[in-house]
Amino acid sequence: MHVRRSPFALMVVASSAFAQAPVASSPASTLWFRKPATEWNRALPVGNGRLGAMIFGGTAEEHIQLNETTLWSGGPYNPVVKGASRALPEIRRLLFAGDVPGAHDLFGRTMMGVPYEQQKYQPLGDLLIAFPGHERPTNYRRELSLDDAVARVSYDVDGVTFTRELFASAPDQVIVIRLTASRAGALTFSAQLHGVRNPAHSNYGTDYFRMDALAPNELRLTGKNSDYLGIAGKLTYEARLFARSEGERGIMTVDRRTLRVAGADTVTIVLAAATSFVNYHDVSGNPAERVRTVLDRARARAYGALRRDHVAEHARWFQRVQLTLAGTPADVLALPTDERIARYATSSDPQLAALYYQFGRYLLLSSSRPGTEAANLQGIWNDNPNPWWDAKYTININLPMNYWPAETGNLADMVGPLDALVRDLAVTGVETAREHWGARGWVVHQNTDLWRATAPMDGPSWGAWPVGGAWLMTNLYEHYRFSNDSAYLRSIYPVLRGQARFLLDMLVAHPTKGWLVTAPSNSPENYPAWPGNGEFFDEVSGISLSAYTMAAGPTMDMQITRELFAEFDEASLRLKVDTALAREVRAARARLAPNQIGRHGQLQEWLEDWEDLEPEHRHLSPLWGLYPGNEITPEATPELARAAAVTLDRRGTGGCGWSYGWKMGLRARLHDGEKSLEQLRALLTKSSLPTLFSLCGRALQVDGNLGASAAIAEMLVQSHRDVIQLLPALPAEWKAGAVRGLRARGGFEVDVTWADGRATRASIRASGTRPCRLQAANLVRVTANGSAIPLVRRGAEVVEFQATAGREYRVEFR
Repeated sequence: MHVRRSPFALMVVASSAFAQAPVASSPASTLWFRKPATEWNRALPVGNGRLGAMIFGGTAEEHIQLNETTLWSGGPYNPVVKGASRALPEIRRLLFAGDVPGAHDLFGRTMMGVPYEQQKYQPLGDLLIAFPGHERPTNYRRELSLDDAVARVSYDVDGVTFTRELFASAPDQVIVIRLTASRAGALTFSAQLHGVRNPAHSNYGTDYFRMDALAPNELRLTGKNSDYLGIAGKLTYEARLFARSEGERGIMTVDRRTLRVAGADTVTIVLAAATSFVNYHDVSGNPAERVRTVLDRARARAYGALRRDHVAEHARWFQRVQLTLAGTPADVLALPTDERIARYATSSDPQLAALYYQFGRYLLLSSSRPGTEAANLQGIWNDNPNPWWDAKYTININLPMNYWPAETGNLADMVGPLDALVRDLAVTGVETAREHWGARGWVVHQNTDLWRATAPMDGPSWGAWPVGGAWLMTNLYEHYRFSNDSAYLRSIYPVLRGQARFLLDMLVAHPTKGWLVTAPSNSPENYPAWPGNGEFFDEVSGISLSAYTMAAGPTMDMQITRELFAEFDEASLRLKVDTALAREVRAARARLAPNQIGRHGQLQEWLEDWEDLEPEHRHLSPLWGLYPGNEITPEATPELARAAAVTLDRRGTGGCGWSYGWKMGLRARLHDGEKSLEQLRALLTKSSLPTLFSLCGRALQVDGNLGASAAIAEMLVQSHRDVIQLLPALPAEWKAGAVRGLRARGGFEVDVTWADGRATRASIRASGTRPCRLQAANLVRVTANGSAIPLVRRGAEVVEFQATAGREYRVEFR
């Protein structure tokens, strides 16, 4: 694992080298509020991919909640059950005979991993800063600038303006907090660094922490993580901060657990943190040494240098894409973010959609950087030792969705942590494939965690789903398709080949239909209405469940498998390897159960035309082939596209944050911008927090944000048919605007400006030399350096031209 400059640290610094006032934030890229956050869900996030913080913005007490991405419960473990596959023939026999309860129970007794659950992502601690006499502020403002990734709080008390700035630096691997007062000597506060224990496990827990103040100006938190599910806690950790006062005034002291500052002008706090995690099977790291290395470097740097490098590094990624959606009145643009969301249910605010898009990119950039862990359900932020769904990596939609905006949103480098995770799973999943499925290759099921567990987990209703690895491989293959980088294709090919081998071995012929299908599996996490299906008490999870989910050959599995086989076939051909295996893959692909249209004109979810017990179920599993897959399109498969639209209509507008985001992307692929926007409006007003974070029930999750950001890009530019399509799903409300820097498959970067719903100009930049196909209405000509480029017509609105690496092409319209 590699993180730039220093891989494991949190920190807080002081310096007098940055005295100028901060630049005013742009309202188009700033979240702001008139009050502090009253709970964690309403705090503002900063992160550098490894360290995260949530800022409450209190006046009498500031609360900064802290995370380190490798602090989880437990330690290295292996949940694989030796010989589990011996039960597989009988499970399949029961399933094909219609005895789903019997198949479910036998799977639960023989094929579940042990322990049945996985480990939990954990909070690191809390920095609490008390300001005496600040209980009644005026002119309060709390904000997060997406442009510079800096959170700010400002307010007045007794004629003095107090200001805080906070950021998480990736170059220096620290969290930096700057406290200032407009009157000399007016800054007085005390600070403590608190640890977190798991209260639910406190009667038998083995986690602990120690809080110490170190003279003359430091606080230190040390500890050990908790055991969980019989897995011993093997991680140790340290967080440490120092404070530095600027100017001639101010007295700084420490006692036992508290840092005290009295009568200062400006104070900078720098915080670093690390755990002993090295990788999923090695916890021998030295967190104290890691923290010391980072803090020693930070001590030698002025605040201005820390801030400058942070802002410049952030801008290098974030500023690659700019989006403007015209039409928001200036007085609305000036409103606090929560007030804009409240009025959005019934009023137009195109630029709020642009802000939401960029907030998604900001979250990805803050929670996933080269060398860090992948973004989990909550990104990198978590205050609860027992978070919803353990804040781990859920693969049946959430983890793949987290990375949907990376490619189109020009943040492809942020896919690195997902790539590393998949490569690890391709190692740990080999034994799981062999012992649980009797197969070659590798497998991962519905979830994984820091320790790369790959066995079925939670219960058969969720864990009996063997195509998690195949889905994740499609994410990595999309990374190749966008870059057209043959070296990257060569690097992932062994992992892709392993997944193809697993699927070949795992697929089984349906005894009556003859098709190759997955069995057992489920269509996440939906209930088919076969006769008699209903509530039952599950002996694995120990709870009553609404109905059985187990099935053979659900539509999603077949779509994912078809895509994976097509990717392997293409990769084998391009790399000129494994021709015999590729022939075997092509033959199996031809035998897979096809997409089917049901009695309502809908795309069937299962092999049989069963109804849904939950007609508006949050998952859109049978539509995977429409989005994020590409085997269903209005152009190439119009009947299936119409059936997909029927399925979407039947699902309704309800769900949770990520469900809205998925529906947005599906509608965009059907070229229905109005219904995409309808889903965005519902997401923002029904399933989001005032800070724009999406919700899954009551849980803050980032997947909805990231899925919706990806969908907004799909509304503006699509390239999944090997044609760059401009404005394919533009709603009337976004009648004018401009986007710069979106990426398209094949190594292209795209800018588009439009008015009255029609493109007025566009630019395409090529990273490689290859043909470029472009679809847009009213296209007149393409030029480079003022010269017209020869065009070949490929359809009513499609042209093709030869693009050259490094050149920019201007597209002109009538």
